[in-house]
Amino acid sequence: MVESDGVAIRRPILAIQDLKKYFPVTSGVFLRQTGNVHAVDDVSFSVFRGETLGIVGESGCGKTTLGRCIMGLYPLTRGCILLDGKPLSGMTRKMRKAFSTRVQMIFQDPFESLNPRQTVRQILEEKFRIHGVSRQETALQIALLLDQVGLDPGALTKYPHAFSGGQRQRIGIARAISMTPQIVICDEPVSALDVSIQSKILNLLLDLQSAMGLTYLFISHDLSVVRHMSDRIIVMYLGRIMEIDDAQNLYNHPGHPYTKALLEAVPIADPDHPSNRTPLKGEIPSAEHPPPGCRFSSRCPGARSLCFEKAPTLSARHHDPDHLTACHFPLSG
Repeated sequence: MVESDGVAIRRPILAIQDLKKYFPVTSGVFLRQTGNVHAVDDVSFSVFRGETLGIVGESGCGKTTLGRCIMGLYPLTRGCILLDGKPLSGMTRKMRKAFSTRVQMIFQDPFESLNPRQTVRQILEEKFRIHGVSRQETALQIALLLDQVGLDPGALTKYPHAFSGGQRQRIGIARAISMTPQIVICDEPVSALDVSIQSKILNLLLDLQSAMGLTYLFISHDLSVVRHMSDRIIVMYLGRIMEIDDAQNLYNHPGHPYTKALLEAVPIADPDHPSNRTPLKGEIPSAEHPPPGCRFSSRCPGARSLCFEKAPTLSARHHDPDHLTACHFPLSG
């Protein structure tokens, strides 16, 4: 936090600038490249210390790819990622090792993300060993981790297959927080779990955030979960950001037709509740050949000729500078 002319200005802990991630499309015997899948296309946003920034959208919108790019699992096609104002591009091996202590990831499938050939002790010891922590200190830290995530010490000698889905995700969370990171990327952390277990894992994440001062990038397709967890929300569609706003305001006053359609699609367990749902028509366009104008134009009920010709910029609505919408004709209200 800095001050300019007596006004407090927040500096982001993480800033994404014009990020692109394209995957090549090949064909033929010689695997000649014939095009690109535009998984993430010109995405920019900031994450502030201690907040939870939710990222929502339909499957294939690019939200998981975005998280993996930030984590360094995918090389960027173009763009820049800044951590505390310093670019991550061109990092040496030593710098990458230091980065891994500050940014960690919780994966969607807790079974696939854990090595089935390793015990819980081996899984949790690995990062401490890589970073040169002594055996004695490692043992103390692992005991603390198990207590933090609600697992019994007897779990250390067991393999991942011996646990339930919720317990495996607790192991994944323990691994993610083992180096006391500043930022944790949560990629659909509860979507593979039973509904009865989801709330326990979400409450665990909130407790850890409060105790450790964590900053979350929370990726999910479940809008009710994102609303419960997030301070601000990014809505993505076909590789681009459609809207960014405070969580409560976005749910009450969506500015983009796509956001409105997503909110209307959330089921309400009340037979007497009036349904104002307007189903989206048409298929999601190909990410290999996205529309030239607005990405949502082919499915938008209010699309006009300008929407098919020119891509809208992500800009502030006139009455709320923090509410950004990529729409030529944003919704009123």
